[in-house]
Amino acid sequence: MTNSWTNKEQPTTIVLFDVDGTLTPARKEISEAMKQTLAALRKKTVIGFVGGSDLIKQKEQIGEDVLDLFDYCFSENGLTAYKLGKQLASQSFIGFLGEEKYQKLANFILRYLADLELPKKRGTFIEFRNGMINVSPIGRNCSHAERDEFEAYDKIHNIRPKMVAALKANFPDYGLIYSIGGQISFDVMPIGWDKTYCLRHLEGEGFKTIHFFGDKTFEVRKLTSKSTHTHLSLDTL
Repeated sequence: MTNSWTNKEQPTTIVLFDVDGTLTPARKEISEAMKQTLAALRKKTVIGFVGGSDLIKQKEQIGEDVLDLFDYCFSENGLTAYKLGKQLASQSFIGFLGEEKYQKLANFILRYLADLELPKKRGTFIEFRNGMINVSPIGRNCSHAERDEFEAYDKIHNIRPKMVAALKANFPDYGLIYSIGGQISFDVMPIGWDKTYCLRHLEGEGFKTIHFFGDKTFEVRKLTSKSTHTHLSLDTL
């Protein structure tokens, strides 16, 4: 497919950004300086974001006009995606797993959390999204100060890694992957539905180089497709 980004200085290059900890501080709003930087970059290359959260949360952080600020918007790792403000094909976590398996998974998580002793617990421990579920031992309704407190506690006691290990042991045949990121939670999604999922929307778009910027890029994969040089550094998986 012929690349259609003729208004860019480098039309075959796309730059993708993580949201939390990269475009914005964790769960906080984007700065005006960052918006200006993105606007300048957009004149040179195609730009997009790849975030695990849903579009509602990304609008809270980046602004109600988020779909107008980027060429591509990949919410939930691209399970919900937009190109120039128009929605692309989406996928469903519940459609992949099925209600029966999902309830067994959710019940296990809730029982595990009920027996977990933490300095604090708040609300929304499982957040159901279109392409995944997000699990937070402290609860997503905690304050920013409580986020920082839990993050420090987790680094010492490995609350999230231990919980992920328990899920892997109890649901080995579910075809799921667990991504620990941010301060307070981890994502549960089908294998292949991590941040590399967004690349499916870029197949045939004529890109030769893809750059990804994120705050937790511990694992690096080199992916080759129709693009000649496709590199994506992933958040922790």
